[in-house]
Formats: sequence, structure tokens, C-alpha cells
Amino acid sequence: MFTGIVERVGVVAAIEAKPDSARISIEAAELAAEVGLGDSVAVNGACLTVAERDGARIAFDAVRETLERTNLSDLEPGSPVNLERALRAGGRLDGHMVQGHVDTTGRVDRVEQSGDDVVFAVACEPDFAELLVEKGSVAIDGVSLTVVAVEKQGFDVVLIPYTLRETTLGKRKSGERLNLEADILGKYVKRYIERLFPPRS
Repeated sequence: MFTGIVERVGVVAAIEAKPDSARISIEAAELAAEVGLGDSVAVNGACLTVAERDGARIAFDAVRETLERTNLSDLEPGSPVNLERALRAGGRLDGHMVQGHVDTTGRVDRVEQSGDDVVFAVACEPDFAELLVEKGSVAIDGVSLTVVAVEKQGFDVVLIPYTLRETTLGKRKSGERLNLEADILGKYVKRYIERLFPPRS
């Protein structure tokens, strides 16, 4: 479990492609000194397990399901990634409950300056947009954000200067693919309602 509060931005050092997976090595000196083999780390919001640690580098194995469902398959050496270690019991929950299980990917629709802040519009599938509510939470590339508007095929969030500076979202451009995870509460409520009121044939 994570909070969506990014601890570090790492840089992809190498990617080793395998038949059904890929080993992703990330340069992140401060984080590498604090994690151990088997630890969970959210990489752009996708929960991965530390498979190897070598100095300032951490390596993860991403299986086919992860590569197909997330934007990790878009990474290349030099790509920046958001990193967060799993929430420690008794730790502060400053964002929201993020599982690290990416629901789908969306794309940057537009980025508009609004004073010191930035309106960040995301295009997504209607099925995902249905899980969102205004003033609710959403994770974009592992960053916990508040939804300010929802439409049928997209939603808006506002990025403050700190988020623009301390995560990869400040460098995102129109059309780029994003990892999206809806608040787990919304998913459970939707599932419960569907069971309570099944669609009529």
C-alpha cells in the first residue's frame, strides 16, 4: 500500500528485455540505500518488487501483465520515474490509499498555466472516468491528486508548484501516456451497486 506522495524521482539506467518480462534498472542513490531485496516500490504508480540492488541502482522485474497495463513499456534509458516506498505501519497518510495496481492508462490532453498552478487535463476511457468524483482522489503516475472536474472521457487536476518541481508530471507533454489508478473506495462502491442493481436484459 502506498500514499501517492512521491519520495524521489529516479532515472532509468537500463532496460533488459526478456521474452515475457523486462528488468528495469533505475538510478536512485538515496532510495537504493534505504531499500532491501523483496521490498515493494511504486514506480510511476506500479507496485514492483526490488529484485537487485547494486550501489545507487535498483532493479525490478516487470512481467507481461504489468508492461501491457501500464506505461512502463514506454520507458527507455534516461526516462525519469516517480518512486515511493510502501507505506510503513503507523506512518503518515498524507495522500490517499494507493494500491500500486494501475487500472489503465490515459493520455495528457492539455496543460494550461493558471497563475502559479497548472491545470492538467487527462483523457481516459469512460469506464475509468465513471470511478471518479469531483474533489475525490486519483493517482497519476503514482502521484496522489485531487480531481477538480470530471467529464465522460476525461478529468482535470491542478498541479501546484511543489508537484511540478518534485515529480515527473511537470515535464509531461500533450499525448504522453499516464498510469491511472482510481480510489479503491470508488471501485468497491461501483461493484456493490452493480451487484445490488444488476443491468436488465
